[in-house]
Amino acid sequence: MVDPKLRVLISAEKIQIRIRELGAQISRDYPTGQLQLICILKGACFFLTDLARAMQRDVSIDFMGISTYGKGTSSSGEVKVTKDLDISLEGADVLIVEDIVDTGVTLNYLMHLLDQRKPHSIRIAALLDKPERRLRPIHVNYVGFQIPDEFVVGYGLDYAEKYRNLDDICVLDGSS
Repeated sequence: MVDPKLRVLISAEKIQIRIRELGAQISRDYPTGQLQLICILKGACFFLTDLARAMQRDVSIDFMGISTYGKGTSSSGEVKVTKDLDISLEGADVLIVEDIVDTGVTLNYLMHLLDQRKPHSIRIAALLDKPERRLRPIHVNYVGFQIPDEFVVGYGLDYAEKYRNLDDICVLDGSS
């Protein structure tokens, strides 16, 4: 797909190499026990699929829908659960799988929500991190790439439900 508004920031090849590295690291950090991957819909589903396949251990997978963005490029600031988990987290090691960490508002809310469900541990894996945009403190345990403060699409990330299916992560110029 050729779009003059798109500029490749991270190539598909670099994404896959980094995900294999993260999968190996997570497998070393969690050699045994129940590891529950929680995919944050919709954007993280591409990352979750490749990350789970890169792990050398059994995992369980569930999905949560969390919304803070509308059809624009900036957060509404209000967090809403649009789809809750189907499983119990009690006693499990939980790994939240997120596409991008931006302001930290969503993950800060989600960490508090999931902690009330009494998991053994909670960590975060994010494909992309924009630390300069933080409004809430959040520690991301596994980071694919730190990126500048630009609006990105592709590999699950969208703008008004478009561009999710791109293999590369691209900057969408003129999106504001």
